[in-house]
Amino acid sequence: MKKLVKGNEAVVIGALVAGCDAYYGYPITPASEIAHAASEYFLPLGKVFVQAECETGAINMVFGSASSGLRVMTASSGPGISLKMEGVSYLAGAQLPCVIVDVQRVGPGLGNIGPEQGDYFQVVKGGGHGDYRCIVLAPSSVEETYHMTIEAFDLADKWRTPVFILTDATLGQMIEPIDIRQEKIHRAEKPWAVTATPESNENLVTSIYLDFDDMENYINFLHDKYRQITETEAKAEVYGADVPDIVLTGYGITGRMLRSAVDKLNEIGIDATLIRPQTLWPFPTDVYRKIVKPGVPVLSVELSRGQFIEDVRLALPNNKVKWYGRVGGHLPELNELVNQAELCLKEAAND
Repeated sequence: MKKLVKGNEAVVIGALVAGCDAYYGYPITPASEIAHAASEYFLPLGKVFVQAECETGAINMVFGSASSGLRVMTASSGPGISLKMEGVSYLAGAQLPCVIVDVQRVGPGLGNIGPEQGDYFQVVKGGGHGDYRCIVLAPSSVEETYHMTIEAFDLADKWRTPVFILTDATLGQMIEPIDIRQEKIHRAEKPWAVTATPESNENLVTSIYLDFDDMENYINFLHDKYRQITETEAKAEVYGADVPDIVLTGYGITGRMLRSAVDKLNEIGIDATLIRPQTLWPFPTDVYRKIVKPGVPVLSVELSRGQFIEDVRLALPNNKVKWYGRVGGHLPELNELVNQAELCLKEAAND
């Protein structure tokens, strides 16, 4: 069934198809439609919807429901994500699967409600305290937002970890058709869950280990799991020339715009390729190293003053990686991106 929906609504539809049991949230622009749609769709289906008293309350409700084995999610933006970060650390520390959607807006501080990608460090590197990671997915269309939401629940259960979906104000408000199909729900067994049954009486959901050796062993266990995630779950879209003169890279809405720039460059005789990470953690380093040969210039575009580019540079130590971006709520136009790519090529030729 085809349906024309906003990106924010696609999140909720994807969650329902994935078998999400509960949504806890607090309204904040530009993510509010997620809570609105959840309140409309969840309750008639016998699922849980709670508008919490605050963002902190919402993330702790997620902790409680996830502990009982439910598929659960929340969503927010800007300062709301900041308020959730203590809870995210607790969720990661207790290995509790859940899905968290960050509809990025302009910051720091109150900023404004336009699109930006300034939450990259906070979400991808871990904005809460301690030594942990969360899987981070980055859609670039409403359709992909829908499918990645379904995927997020499966990944969360598979690896017992929080999974972020990183969108932005443009993707959240964009209206596009999605193809809604009844998917087979892959519900993992959760023998660790606390379910108020005799079988779960001995289960303990915790992130506290007072003995230093026990704590070290547990952190090492978590990071062995993160290593396995890195080896198996990283992915990216590659589009354009097989042997590029220049590589353009960006994620989310920026990656979508770069696709048009690649088409334009190829039209004017410049062999260009797009690498668009679909997972931001784990970062698809191997894809970059396979596609980008040493010496090929790279233009990294993002809606921030340079966060995503750090991972691109780590992936490509033998290439010159140039930053370009817009902030404050602005999106770059096609001619800007093409001009920056041509400038990047010119600078590389003069080196």
